[in-house]
Amino acid sequence: MPTFYVDRAGIELRPHGRALAIYESGEYQATVPVLMLDRVVISAPTRFSSSLLAWLARHGVGVVVLGRGGGEAAACVLGRPLGDGARRIAQYRAFLDETWRQRWSHRLLRLKFAAQMRTLRRILRDRADQRKPLRDALERIAELSRRLTPEQPRMAMMGVEGAAAAAYFEALAAVFPPALAFSGRNRRPPRDPVNACLSLAYTLAHYDAVAELHAAGLDPFLGFYHALAWNRESLACDLIEPLRPHWDQWIWELFRQRLLRAEHFRRIRGACLLGKAGRRIFYEAREAKAVWTRRWLRRACRLVVRALQQDFPVAEEEP
Repeated sequence: MPTFYVDRAGIELRPHGRALAIYESGEYQATVPVLMLDRVVISAPTRFSSSLLAWLARHGVGVVVLGRGGGEAAACVLGRPLGDGARRIAQYRAFLDETWRQRWSHRLLRLKFAAQMRTLRRILRDRADQRKPLRDALERIAELSRRLTPEQPRMAMMGVEGAAAAAYFEALAAVFPPALAFSGRNRRPPRDPVNACLSLAYTLAHYDAVAELHAAGLDPFLGFYHALAWNRESLACDLIEPLRPHWDQWIWELFRQRLLRAEHFRRIRGACLLGKAGRRIFYEAREAKAVWTRRWLRRACRLVVRALQQDFPVAEEEP
C-alpha cells in the first residue's frame, strides 16, 4: 500500500538498497520496496536517522509524524518541490487579488455544501428513523448554499459556512449511537470517539493535500479562502474542505458496521484517543478510501495551476 504506518513503539527504520527495512528491538522484521511507497506515517516512538529522511525524500516519499492521539501532526518532511517558480509568483498575485479570492471561496463552499448534502442523503437511505433532523439539515444547507454569491466578502462567507456546519453536525449527531456521546464537533482534545476519528481523518487528509501541493509546485501556506495563520498550510485547508463530508460518512460507516466500537478508545486527561487495536482497523480501512481522495486532490492541484496560469500569466525572462 502507498502509506506505511508505524504504530508500534520500538520500531527502527533503515534504508536497505531499494527498500525500507523494518527492525523491532534490533531484530530484522521485513522490507518494503521504496517504489511502492508515497508516504510514511509515524504515530509511535520510532528510531531513524537523518540519512533515512534524505533517502526517502530523494525517492519522493514524505514522512508525517503524528502527535499524541494522532489528532495533529508534529512534523512533516517532504522532498524537493516542483521547481517552477512562475507558479508561485502567480499564486502570490492571486492571493493579493481579493476579487479572485472571493470567486475561489464561493466555488469552494458550493462544493463543500454539495458534498455535505450528498453525505446526509446517503445516510438518510439507511436511517429513515432520523428523517426529520436529516431533512431539516438538507433544507437548511440548500438554503445557505443559495445565499452564497461570489461578490460576498470572505468573512460573510465564513458566517454562512458556520451556519451550514451547525445544521450539518446537528444532523450527524442524531445518527450516531448515543453511547458514543457525539453531540457535535470538538477538538484539541477530542472528547468522544467520533471526534477522535474525525480529528485523525482530517489530519491525514490535510497532509495528503500538503504533499500534493508540494509536488505541484504551489505554496501550501498561502490559501485563498483560509487566511494566513502562523504554521498553518492554509491552501491545504482550502482543498480538503469539500472532502471532509466524505470522511464523515466513512467514519459513520465504521461505527454503523461496528468495525469501530467504544472499547477501541481510551480516555487520558479529558482526551478521547483511539487505542492500538482501533488504530489498526482505522488505518487499514482508510487506505482504500484514500485512493479516491488523493486522486481528487491531485486533480484539484492541476486545476488550481491551470487557473493561476490563465489568470496570472508570468512571462519568462530572457537569459
